[in-house]
Amino acid sequence: MRRRTLLATAAGASVAGLAGAGAAEAVVPRTDAEIYGVPTVQPLVTQRADPFITPRTNGKYYFTGSVPEYDRIALRGATTLAGLTTAAETVIWRRPATGKMAGHIWAPELHRIDGKWYVYFAAGDSDDVFRIRTYVLESPLADPLDASGWQLKTQLMTEWDGFTLDATTFAHRGRRYLVWAQSEPEIAVNTSLYIARMGTPYSLASKPTRITTPTRDWEIQGFRVNEGPAVLIRNGRVFLTFSASATDARYCMGLLTANADADLLRRESWTKTPDPIFVTNTETSRYGPGHNSFTVAEDGRTDVLVYHARDYRDITGDPLYDPNRHARVQRLYWHPDGTPLFGVPVGDGGPIIRLSPATRPDDYIRHTTDGKIIVQRAPHDLAPTQFRFDQQPDGTEALRSVDHPTQFIAADGAAGLHLATTPLKFRREPVRTGLKLRAEPGGYLHISGSTVSVSSTGTVLRLS
Repeated sequence: MRRRTLLATAAGASVAGLAGAGAAEAVVPRTDAEIYGVPTVQPLVTQRADPFITPRTNGKYYFTGSVPEYDRIALRGATTLAGLTTAAETVIWRRPATGKMAGHIWAPELHRIDGKWYVYFAAGDSDDVFRIRTYVLESPLADPLDASGWQLKTQLMTEWDGFTLDATTFAHRGRRYLVWAQSEPEIAVNTSLYIARMGTPYSLASKPTRITTPTRDWEIQGFRVNEGPAVLIRNGRVFLTFSASATDARYCMGLLTANADADLLRRESWTKTPDPIFVTNTETSRYGPGHNSFTVAEDGRTDVLVYHARDYRDITGDPLYDPNRHARVQRLYWHPDGTPLFGVPVGDGGPIIRLSPATRPDDYIRHTTDGKIIVQRAPHDLAPTQFRFDQQPDGTEALRSVDHPTQFIAADGAAGLHLATTPLKFRREPVRTGLKLRAEPGGYLHISGSTVSVSSTGTVLRLS
């Protein structure tokens, strides 16, 4: 997805490079991914729940997810994340007509392990589509889109025979682990999450450890569910996200954290964040965000959150059979203490930026709960610091709030700035260390301490 050059800087880069373009040279529009780190097209892939995107492997990203018919496993590949939107799909496996695995096919994940490709997926049976168990496909071929290489390897056996789904795998400190959701006998919940060490890519080498079970209010809405685990290892810790509650607008994400040097097979190693970390947002019209995965953007360093969400709340019939859980991506941010900063499921629009004084890169312009615009040191909440440059008909730009998309930074006279539906309009003026925002009809965006106003002198800003 290409737009006009919305940002003169991205991720703190200088605008000086633009000045070197000759008068006769056309400035090449930058993609949203080059500006923001990830594509902003919404959705990335339509009608694909439980989305999974691999790390870029041999120059390509590979995508899979649950199809609305729950009858097959399909992959697509592209050299960029944005390219996955229009990439052709290859069906690598279809359920049999009857018998075992002929029921619901759910939540495939694609992993490259020891020179082979593996798909972990859940399948029911024709006589009971909810007799869900976990199975493994294997391909020795270099290209996972070559359907000829895929064979059913085995059922992945766990400690007891029960409802089992959403398996994911990761390697850490020389060991490979499996995390999955399962109903355990004599525990009165739908599913809890378990971890075990793997002996092969399709078998376990240790007994399972239950690391979380749904007990909090946000985990037991409609169903008592912990499912959809995804692992991200960063900053000396192992972060494990999961999804909870029914698959409607109450669906949400939680977070477990363990130290990287801890014994991951010990329940005590994991701490659950008390509140959900990613939830429905009515302002952005994103409902039931969850069943996520993680990948890394084309720059090789920007972490990307992959998830599904609907763009409406009301569902006719069983939410499981509503087809419009769409796959979406957005940038994952980080707190200064090294913990992930999720924000809100963002709505439609172009690249998202945060603004800091160039001399205070850890401070961010944000809106408060009552709509005032201030500057604050690395605030805990992400969404109030996120804005979009919104092109106006007269060639100026306005700063649109991400979490209140009908509102913009607006003028409030001597009292500073606030959010309102009538925007303050700006023109960008590049300078050596960043840019200034010149307000229309006069003055500049100016920061003094925590106050943001329009003044005759402008503050040099850094965009990230």
